[in-house]
Amino acid sequence: MSTNNADLSHRHRVVVIGGGFGGVRAVKALENEPVEITLIDKNNQHLFQPLLYQVATGVLSSGQIAPALRSMFRRQKNVRVLLGAVDHIDLEQRTVRMIADEVKQIPYDTLIVATGATHSYFGHDEWSQIAPGMKSLDDARRVRTRILGAFEIAEQNDDPAEQAAWLTFAVVGAGPTGVELAGQIALLAHRVLKDDYRNIDPSTARVLLLDATPHVLGTYPPSLSQRAADDLRHLGVEVELSAPVTDINLSGLTIGSGEQGRHIEARTILWAAGVKASPLATLLGQASGAEVDRAGRVHVNPDLTLPGHPEVFAIGDMITLPDVPGTAQPAIQEGKYAAKVVRARLTGKPAPGPFHYLDLGSMAVIGRTRAVADLFGKIRLGGFPAFLIWGVVHLANLVGWGNRYEAVARWGWTILARNRREREISIVSLVSDEAALRELEEMRSVGTATPVDVPAETADQPS
Repeated sequence: MSTNNADLSHRHRVVVIGGGFGGVRAVKALENEPVEITLIDKNNQHLFQPLLYQVATGVLSSGQIAPALRSMFRRQKNVRVLLGAVDHIDLEQRTVRMIADEVKQIPYDTLIVATGATHSYFGHDEWSQIAPGMKSLDDARRVRTRILGAFEIAEQNDDPAEQAAWLTFAVVGAGPTGVELAGQIALLAHRVLKDDYRNIDPSTARVLLLDATPHVLGTYPPSLSQRAADDLRHLGVEVELSAPVTDINLSGLTIGSGEQGRHIEARTILWAAGVKASPLATLLGQASGAEVDRAGRVHVNPDLTLPGHPEVFAIGDMITLPDVPGTAQPAIQEGKYAAKVVRARLTGKPAPGPFHYLDLGSMAVIGRTRAVADLFGKIRLGGFPAFLIWGVVHLANLVGWGNRYEAVARWGWTILARNRREREISIVSLVSDEAALRELEEMRSVGTATPVDVPAETADQPS
């Protein structure tokens, strides 16, 4: 960026960690303020995570939902974007340690931490390699390889039992991500791919949606929860509720335990059951003395600052606030609010009151033109009207008019032509993934496998 650092040396230094919904909105809201902003993220893009499942199932391309951060802030001259991972924050010295090509200490006057959440396997991190979740583009590409690769392997297998196992897809978790993913896999198998193979019939594929709770979309009103379950079953998804997963291995998964337990042969298992806060939330809690809950989320003051550190804001999925869900909309509102507080401090105006979350509602797509929407806690819609509202809301939040037009075109093509353009995988990625899984299973069999490391910093991309 062409900004002259010498000209900015006297300005208030704002460091934002995380280029997701919360971090980006905070940066944009400070565009016209006399501040020097440093935005740090370990990825170079702003990921629209609610549409990741469409990348994983071949509907949209990665570029349509993940514009480059530098392009987004090309014209905002008070911002510099740094690619790196933050692994330490010194609250006393007011610096963050960033690891890139070398270790750097970045000073701040105001810090906004928006590093979101990662997957939670409820104490079974060893499942993560076999049952990947989706929090990044790499995750989505990996899931796409798993899904499409399963059909390719089944096509080359003449054993009916093995074919059936490869054509069984299990999605663990019946929240919005699980519901949307299961619905799209069912459409892919039963509608899009049904004429593409010669040795198998993709329409015979089983798609299972499993959850330990008794409801699909458990946070939604009962009428919409039931509507979503009915729509999924209409698409051919087998919905199993009150079905806790107790083990996952290369052959499949186990539901329940003891005499009540049963094993399901499924070669493709996808995780959508839980999240835990970024490790930076725990780090902030330890450094400031703030409480951290069981999901690793740090408790913050009503103005989103850390106890004893009014110069440090934490926003998005990494924090816990009463009656505020871990979705995109709260992160967006929190990012704008944090910027408003910073602006008030810089101008000497009274600080705004405590953060107040405006609940705009929640939506989930089941497949094609099927969706459910709970708007403002008062308006409840299903079917095509809900799908239209879902589309409008998501298009409005996609960055760039080009991406919006392309998304509309792709959605229309998917619905009308029964085809998907983003279906590329490679034998290299498929074979390497299978080899890694078998090596992991061998390690587990002799008791030498270790849980997968969690990255030090993840972008704030609420699901």
